[in-house]
Amino acid sequence: MEQLNNTKTELLNQETSPKSFIEANTIALSLDEIKSKHIVPVFAKDCEPVISHSDFIELAYETVSAFYDGEIVSKPSVRLSHPIQGRIASARFKPLQYCEESEKTIYYDRMMFAVEVPGISDEIDGNSLSLTIGGVKAYSFDNLYSRKGADERFRLFIGFQNKVCTNLCIWTDGIMDDIKVSNTGHLKACINSLLENYNSTYQLATMRKLAEYSLTEKQFAQLIGRCRMYINLPLREKEKIAPMLFGDQQMNVVVRDFYKDGSFCKDANGNINLWKLYNLFTNANKSTYIDNFLQKEAHAFQFVEGIKTALDEKSSNWFLN
Repeated sequence: MEQLNNTKTELLNQETSPKSFIEANTIALSLDEIKSKHIVPVFAKDCEPVISHSDFIELAYETVSAFYDGEIVSKPSVRLSHPIQGRIASARFKPLQYCEESEKTIYYDRMMFAVEVPGISDEIDGNSLSLTIGGVKAYSFDNLYSRKGADERFRLFIGFQNKVCTNLCIWTDGIMDDIKVSNTGHLKACINSLLENYNSTYQLATMRKLAEYSLTEKQFAQLIGRCRMYINLPLREKEKIAPMLFGDQQMNVVVRDFYKDGSFCKDANGNINLWKLYNLFTNANKSTYIDNFLQKEAHAFQFVEGIKTALDEKSSNWFLN
């Protein structure tokens, strides 16, 4: 047990992996660097600190490790965006080129992290998957002009990561999208609730069925064309069909990977199964900003599941008509 705890501590303090579950405009930083170099915002009316990014990551890591006692939980992979820069008072009049690094301050408004439990894994269509838990925090979600005790907002997720491409496989049942807490005790209870209510067997079984359904190249072309049309539909028509949250740039990535991706491209006959199609969408979602990432990640599964339902029941689907 002592050796296991030492291994967990070492993993927690290691630098984040170069592989990324999100790209967009984010950078990767280690937890140690965030703790030692980033200032922590405070509530304006009483100067009390908010629950910081590092507090959130460490709390989640400890809670996941305790819940999956006996399993190794990997080091947090952390991505940040939207830097807020400043300087200490004594350097306020210095020209930028003369400012020492010690005179500058920084923190990042948006943060997303993920930790893996590699011992809980499975395989779908030849792809290895491991259980992954994480969260999203943006200080701009909060009212920092209030006092300590005001609601602070967080987002949590649990699902699987495809080890072939680091794509996350998350659906609505594995997301707590708008948690409002006033202290770390409440936040820990929310993390435990997410872990307790998650049904990994059901998600895996549902995703595995996707590999049993395929689209022809002609159907894929029809799907992409309709996805691009969707944004310009009159509102009355949009209300009658399933939404499409991916824009033209992300659809370009889906089309490119349909032909060129080494793992998820079409087969020799031009067909693509829905598991591969789903991964084309989750890969395109890596370009989504942190604050919208989970919404689009869940949407990717809902959208492809809707295609499966249409093929299964031979029912009408606007994107395939």
